[in-house]
Amino acid sequence: MDKNLILTGNENKSLYRNDIVEHFDKDKRIVLKLGDTYKFIKEIPDESIQLIVTSPPYNLGKEYESKTSIEKYLTHQEKVIKELIRVLNNDGSICWEVGNYVTEFEIYPLDIFYYQIFKKYDLKLRNRIIWKFNHGLHASKRFSGRYETLLWFTKSDNYTFNLDSVRVPSKYPGKTHFKGPNRGKPSGNPLGKNPSDMWEFLSNEWDECIWEIPNVKANHPEKTIHPCQYPIELVERCVLALTNENEWVLDPYCGVGSALLAAIKRNRKAVGVDKEGEYIQIAKDRINDYFVGNLKYRQLGKPVHKPSGKVSKVPKEWINNGIYKGGDNENN
Repeated sequence: MDKNLILTGNENKSLYRNDIVEHFDKDKRIVLKLGDTYKFIKEIPDESIQLIVTSPPYNLGKEYESKTSIEKYLTHQEKVIKELIRVLNNDGSICWEVGNYVTEFEIYPLDIFYYQIFKKYDLKLRNRIIWKFNHGLHASKRFSGRYETLLWFTKSDNYTFNLDSVRVPSKYPGKTHFKGPNRGKPSGNPLGKNPSDMWEFLSNEWDECIWEIPNVKANHPEKTIHPCQYPIELVERCVLALTNENEWVLDPYCGVGSALLAAIKRNRKAVGVDKEGEYIQIAKDRINDYFVGNLKYRQLGKPVHKPSGKVSKVPKEWINNGIYKGGDNENN
């Protein structure tokens, strides 16, 4: 951590705001801009950014989006993406996290549309990562959606990938080679296992070796007024795997600053832009809260809460009336 950015607790709690600048400066550590994404990116020099990670507006008609046709939406996004590729380092990565575009009860999988745009500019898809969560909007005319997709692209074949930084404990660490010169010796990696391309934390996360990250809903410690806020730990894994310390991480639709906080936590430089002044203010507050020790957030690797008590039990009325089809329930 840069010693100039550490607060001891005796300073004025708003002091850290002075370290946040609005215009890109390679000698600074945090850039937070209120304004238009495309215009701001135009100000960033070529190949300045190591990791671009974001969840772009989905054009679903939420209060902070204007609903347009999917063709117009993607045309605008392509214009932004072209500039993002320009500012990306040759060994850098783009992590583009999206859900679905829904109109008249029909789903358009945005990752498929975005893939075509990125390939048009010769980026290479390294993983299509599935982020699974257990809570979301309920549907009545289709199955309720419980996952989103993170597309990880690189600009070249020579890219940063720190697998050891994001390994998870092996399910069977005592497993050994059963033949060959290493027979009887441990066959796994002592640092752990590759976490795979499905990110899901179960309550027994370290046994299952699957990554699940809860989405930010009402009872999440990071919840703000943003309607589609993603968790810090989702970005934190990308930061650890795809960057090194003191490199730049950019979120071109930064909202309330979750990606910036993930970068700052891991001693990276952070830059973000958003057109909503209220979100930028919250991002500033959250950054300041982090440095004075007041920010609430889920620690990386914390298991998902396993519910207990009355609300987790199957209602006796369902069982008595023969409605419940879920089998035995040990809580009843």
